[in-house]
Amino acid sequence: MKAAVLREVGKPLQIEDVQISKPGPHEVLIRTAAAGVCHSDLHFMEGKYPYPLPAVLGHESAGVVEAIGSEVRTVKVGDHVITCLSAFCGHCEYCLTGHMSLCVSPDTKRDQEAEPRLTSPTGPMMQYLNLSSFAEHMLIHEHACVSIRKDMPLDRAALIGCGVMTGVGAVIHTSNVRPGDTVAVIGCGGVGLAAVNGAAMAGAGRVIAIDMSPGKENLAKSMGATDFVLGGDDVVKQVMEMTKGGVQHSFEAIGLSKTAEQSFNMLRRGGTANIIGMIPVGQTISLMGAAFLGEKRIQGSLMGSNRFPVDMPRLVDAYMAGKLHLDDMISRRIRLDQVNEAFEEMKTGAVARSVIVFDA
Repeated sequence: MKAAVLREVGKPLQIEDVQISKPGPHEVLIRTAAAGVCHSDLHFMEGKYPYPLPAVLGHESAGVVEAIGSEVRTVKVGDHVITCLSAFCGHCEYCLTGHMSLCVSPDTKRDQEAEPRLTSPTGPMMQYLNLSSFAEHMLIHEHACVSIRKDMPLDRAALIGCGVMTGVGAVIHTSNVRPGDTVAVIGCGGVGLAAVNGAAMAGAGRVIAIDMSPGKENLAKSMGATDFVLGGDDVVKQVMEMTKGGVQHSFEAIGLSKTAEQSFNMLRRGGTANIIGMIPVGQTISLMGAAFLGEKRIQGSLMGSNRFPVDMPRLVDAYMAGKLHLDDMISRRIRLDQVNEAFEEMKTGAVARSVIVFDA
C-alpha cells in the first residue's frame, strides 16, 4: 500500500510502498477513506515532540472495515468507522474509572517480539499514535475505532477522529461548560473552531474567538462565536473589558507558552483555563501566583477527555442534525501525494483543515 513516511525530522514526508500485516485476534483492518492533516503531525515532523522513526504519520481518520480478528466484537466487516488515537484496553485503572482517554496500557499494541503491523523493504515501520492513517490501509486495535451510521460522509467523519473530538470534548467534558457560561477560545484552527462550536452547542452565553488572522472572523462566527478578537499583546485587556472581569472558561488551541499564559490571565475569579494545544517539550509558562487566590485553575485536556465509543457517534448525529458544523472546517481536499503541500499551507495559519481523500 502507499503511505506517507517520516524518515528524518525536519524533512518532508516520503510516499512509499509499505507492507501491512494481517489482523491479530483483537485487530481490525480498515481501508482508509479520509485523513485530516493535523497540526500535531507537524509538531512531530519538526521534532518538537520526539518519536521513533521511520513512522507512517496521520491520526485523524475514517474508513471502512475490510477484515477483523477472531476475537473482535466491536465492529464487523463493512462497517464505516472513525478511528481514535486514544486506544483503550478496557481493564486498567483509568478505563475502569471512566478515564479511557488516559489509558496507556501496552495491551492495545503488538508485543515487541511479534511481527510488526507495518514494515518496509528496509525493515520495521513504526505505527504512529496507534493509527498511522496517512496510508491506504490501517491495522489497529479494535478499541481504536468505533462504528458509525453509513449515511455520514467519511471525509467529514474523519475530522471527528481528532480535532473535533479534542475541541468539543475539552468544552463539554474537561471544563464542563454550562448554559450561559462565558467562553474564550484562542486559536481558530481546526481544534479551536471545534471548541467554539462545542461551546455554542453547550449553550454558552458568550463565545469569544481569538485569532491572529482577521480572515478567520466569519468562519468563527459561523461556528457559533458571538465575538471575534484579533490576537496580540493586548488581547487579555480586551477580553477583560468585554466581559467585565474575565471569562469562566478559556481554551488555548495553539500550543504556545504566551497564549497559554493569556488564557489564564483572561479568567474571572473561579475560572478555568484549558490547554489543548501542544506546547513544545521543554517550554514553560509563567503565572502570577496571587491569581490563584481567586480560585483560578489551569489544566490540560487530552483528546477532549473523550469516551469516544459513545461520544463520536453522538457527534455524527449532531452533524447530521445541523448542530455540528463540519463542512466549513474543510479548507481543501487533497491526494496523499499532496500532504507536504498541506503542511506548508498549515504554517501560514490561513487554513482550517486539509483532508486527504483516498478515493479521489
